[in-house]
Amino acid sequence: MTMKLLNIFKNFKNDESGAVTVDWVVLTAAVVGLGLIVINAVQPQIEAAGTQIATDLQNATALGRE
Repeated sequence: MTMKLLNIFKNFKNDESGAVTVDWVVLTAAVVGLGLIVINAVQPQIEAAGTQIATDLQNATALGRE
């Protein structure tokens, strides 16, 4: 009985079937994190550009230049 239990523990220790899954989870989390950092860095400039475009369109319409 003791040898069987010891073999079970040895097999469990040597089993690496879930290691690839853990690697993918870590890689995916890193990509998502980098994406969030990029979005936060670029968002103010995009909002400013959108506001400027809206202002330019309103001014062009007000001046009769459609």
